[in-house]
Amino acid sequence: MRIFFTLIVLFLLVNLLSGQTVSKKFYQMTYKEIDSLLREVSKKPLTITEKMNLFSEYFLGTPYNFKCVGDGPYALYEPWPLVNFRQTNCMAYCEHVLALSISDYWDNFFNNLQHIRYRDGLIGMKTRNHYTMADWLPQNSWLLKDVSRQVGGTFTKRVTRTISHKKFFAGKGITDPTDVLPDRRLTIDYVPLEKLTAVKDRLKNGDVCALIHRNKGDIFSAHMLMIMEKDGQKVVRESTTHGMSTFDTPFEKWVQMMNDKYKDRYLGLSIMRVRAELNTPGRIIKPWEISRLKNHPTRRDR
Repeated sequence: MRIFFTLIVLFLLVNLLSGQTVSKKFYQMTYKEIDSLLREVSKKPLTITEKMNLFSEYFLGTPYNFKCVGDGPYALYEPWPLVNFRQTNCMAYCEHVLALSISDYWDNFFNNLQHIRYRDGLIGMKTRNHYTMADWLPQNSWLLKDVSRQVGGTFTKRVTRTISHKKFFAGKGITDPTDVLPDRRLTIDYVPLEKLTAVKDRLKNGDVCALIHRNKGDIFSAHMLMIMEKDGQKVVRESTTHGMSTFDTPFEKWVQMMNDKYKDRYLGLSIMRVRAELNTPGRIIKPWEISRLKNHPTRRDR
């Protein structure tokens, strides 16, 4: 026992003298510590998707909470935080990771996050990008591109649905039609669950995916997740009600689970990818650049 105790003391002393510290997760860090990490990472020659892999790992173990973010303390409906590193949900997770990965310090992260979450960065219930495929992706096409057909190839399928913001807001007790988008009938591409293993090699680190409902006529996406590389293998990185946490699942295991348990509930995945022209080493995007990027000709190729 005395020898064991001595070895422990020596181990701690060596680590202390060498300056090594235990790595913290985001939910254990202060905002100033996150700012310092952002500044440090932004100086490295990492692409946006490489930073997505790095930052998303800092969220692993974060508790799940559907109400983790909202429109801030002065909002009339959902006055939850505009930013939250203590808890997360599937969409907030993807939004925070993307905003971190294009930013170089805290203030730019915060403002980039609002541009990703809200139409033109205008904070409010009616301008929030509620629907992943109808709002969130089109509003973020300056950063992300729908590559579902590119990944799925001949396996790609399509589904058409009507999105009604009027109906959505009525469910929240909001009947004022001012600034509410009109109903839209949209068609999207997706890769079927049963074909995901076949296209595994076409998926890339940092791909953001929407899990598509099978039997709902007024909504596409049920869940958001990210594909990441870990120890040379693809993993599904997500925050879910399953386990009420944020975690990795080996890609093949995740696909098998979905096909075994949920094929009657979900169709497959729509896949979004950081634009190649932006995904360059050391790339930082300032909040005031986003309007220019939105008007770039590449936005019309979606």
